[in-house]
Amino acid sequence: MTQGPVIATLHNMSDVWESYRSELDGVEDRVRKNLDSSVTLVNTVAAHILSGGGKRVRPLLLLLSARLCGYTGAEHHQLGSIVEFIHTATLLHDDVVDDADLRRGRRTARKVWGNQISILVGDYLYTKAMCKVVEFQSQGINEVLAEACKKMAEGEVLQLYYNGNPSMPEIDYIKIVEHKTAGLIAAACRMGAILAEASEPQQDALFRFGQYLGIAFQVADDTLDYIANGESLGKTIGQDLRQGKATLPLLHLLQQCSEQDRQMIKDRMETRTLSTTDLERILSLMANFGSITYAMDRARAYITAAKDELDCFEDSTARRALSVAADYMITRDR
Repeated sequence: MTQGPVIATLHNMSDVWESYRSELDGVEDRVRKNLDSSVTLVNTVAAHILSGGGKRVRPLLLLLSARLCGYTGAEHHQLGSIVEFIHTATLLHDDVVDDADLRRGRRTARKVWGNQISILVGDYLYTKAMCKVVEFQSQGINEVLAEACKKMAEGEVLQLYYNGNPSMPEIDYIKIVEHKTAGLIAAACRMGAILAEASEPQQDALFRFGQYLGIAFQVADDTLDYIANGESLGKTIGQDLRQGKATLPLLHLLQQCSEQDRQMIKDRMETRTLSTTDLERILSLMANFGSITYAMDRARAYITAAKDELDCFEDSTARRALSVAADYMITRDR
C-alpha cells in the first residue's frame, strides 16, 4: 500500500485531496456499500446528505493518522465510513434542531422529507455505524467512538440550554465546541492510531491534535458565519445569530460594545428577529471592536497547539499532510 506522495509536493489542501484521492475513494466505496437498508427511503435520505458535497475531513484525518503511525492496511476505509455515518447522523439531527433549510447550498433532508424522517434516518446511521464498528473487535476503538458520541449529545444539549442567551461564558462556548465538533475529529485521529497499534503517547498526541484542530475548525466556521460569501458558505450570513446562537465573535463583541448595543443584540437573540439593518450594525461593531480578529486569533492559536502535537512524530508524508490540513481549517471559505 502506498504511503502517499513525496513530502515536497504537498503545498496546500488541494495537493492533499488529490494525493489521497484513491484512499478516500475507498472510503466512498464503503459508504455506498454500507447503505444497504431494506427500507429504500432510508437509503435515499441518507444518500441525499452523504452526497451533498462534504469533504470527508474526518475520514481523511483518520487515514492520515493511521499512516503517520505506520499503518499499511486498508481497514481504515471501513472505519472512515463509520465515522462519516456518525457525522452525517449529527447533521440530520442538527438541521432539525436548528430548523435549517439549507446545508452546503442544498435543501436539507428535513426540508425535503420532514423532521420525523430526518431524525429516524439519523438514528439509523448511528445504529448502523455501531453495528459495523463492533466488527473490528477492538475495545479501544469501541470506547473512543462511544465516548465521542456521548460528548456530541452533551454538547448539543448544552448549546440548547444557552440558546437565545447572550450571557454564555466563553469557557462554556469552548466546551460546546469541544464536545459537538472536536470530539469526533479527535476520536477519528485516535482511532487511526489505534488501528496502527501505535503507542499510548502517540495515540494521546493525535487525540489532542484532533481536539485542538476541531475547536479551531468550529471557531473559524462560526466566524465565517459573519464574514464569508453566503453562496460559498451554503447558508445565510448571520444565521447563527438569527437562531439565537452566541458564538465567539458575538461573545467578544458583547464584552466590548455599549450597553445600548448590547441590549439591542440581546433583544434580537431572544426574539429571533434580525433585520438587514440590525445585521449591518452588528457587523460594523464587530469590525470596530476587532471581534472577527479576536476569534480568528483564537482559532490560529488552537492550530498552533495542534501542530505542536505532531512534534513527537518523525517527518513524513502523512505528518506534512496533517500539518497542511490543520492550516486549511482556518483558511477555508466554506
